Amino acid sequence: MGLKQNLHNFKEKNKDKKWLPAFSAIHTFLFLPNETTHGGTHIKAADDLKRTMNTVIMALIPCLIFGMFNAGYQHHAAINGFTEGMSFFSPEFWTLDNFTLGFWKILPLVIVSYGVGLGIEFIFAIIKGHEVEEGYLVTGMLVPLIVPIDIPLWMLAVAVVFGVVIGKEVFGGTGMNILNPALTIRAFLFFAYPTWMSGDKVWVHGAVERAGTPDAISGETMLGSLAQNNEVSYSIMDMFYGFIPGSVGETSTLLILLGGLFLIFTKIGSWRIMLSSVVGALVMGLIFNFVVDSGWITESSKFYGLMSTTFWHHLLIGGFAFGAVYMATDPVTASQTNKGKWIYGFFIGFISIMIRVFNPAYPEGVMLAILLMNVFAPTIDHYVVQGNVKRRMKRLKAKTA
Repeated sequence: MGLKQNLHNFKEKNKDKKWLPAFSAIHTFLFLPNETTHGGTHIKAADDLKRTMNTVIMALIPCLIFGMFNAGYQHHAAINGFTEGMSFFSPEFWTLDNFTLGFWKILPLVIVSYGVGLGIEFIFAIIKGHEVEEGYLVTGMLVPLIVPIDIPLWMLAVAVVFGVVIGKEVFGGTGMNILNPALTIRAFLFFAYPTWMSGDKVWVHGAVERAGTPDAISGETMLGSLAQNNEVSYSIMDMFYGFIPGSVGETSTLLILLGGLFLIFTKIGSWRIMLSSVVGALVMGLIFNFVVDSGWITESSKFYGLMSTTFWHHLLIGGFAFGAVYMATDPVTASQTNKGKWIYGFFIGFISIMIRVFNPAYPEGVMLAILLMNVFAPTIDHYVVQGNVKRRMKRLKAKTA
């Protein structure tokens, strides 16, 4: 008798125990479930929630590894001066010093995110007497990638508790929440500890501790510079490759693009939402460029820096690409109908750039735009479905007339 069968028998003998959900979570994580569907099933597939979550995590791993190198590089480059012409083949970037610094800064963020979040999941599973849900596997990886490198661990722990309990468990757990849990966590951090989430010194390791000293490190992002109408020293390729300050996993548009293609190929992420988000962002960017070109906004305006940014550059800076690929496509909180996905994604892109330009105190809008559209997603689907019903009723009346 194998280990898997012994564990299954142990599970059956203790099925009335309170702690069984915790054991079952470990059991199903290590092995495939013994239960199979019998009878007249309509759909037969090899995927399940655990496989889906693991697929998304695989798409996030390159962003995580790159974020570790970039965290170390931004720290050393801020001290020693930036190297122009950086590329994926530059030895100055892929050094052990950069990776080591980034690894030891980001690993605690991952541990706290998973430790606190899964701990709460286990507690709720034991209290409610149901299986531990795998939904937090992706959230636990997303959270360290969308926060600043030096965010205090206790702040992250408090935010995770809030996001999991208030953002998901009170609604019934995985599949029942109306807001993206990872973005709920980030929103809590932003409103509760704004100086740690939107200051110009939070995006490069060591900047906060050394701020106010003669050799303080500047950690301002491109969006922060543009919001202050300052010139930026980063090239288009810097923005595309990701050699810029920012949240841990959001800087490399190249890797985010590859991750998005992987999610589309595996049919996990919706290409309709990704594409319509890009279209919405480009439309809003074109409108702002038209306003600037028409002379309605002058260089003295506080909105000029971001409003005059070339419309397609908005796709390469800030967290827009990361949000459109990994956050907006959340199958639980996004629109479910195909037409609804186009509407939902378009408004995410449109509103993201609008908030980015008109909110110079926090020049990033994708988080707020996605959360807003999470709330409206059921309404969008409702009207799409009602529209389809009305059209079918008209066709039915026409045939019976």
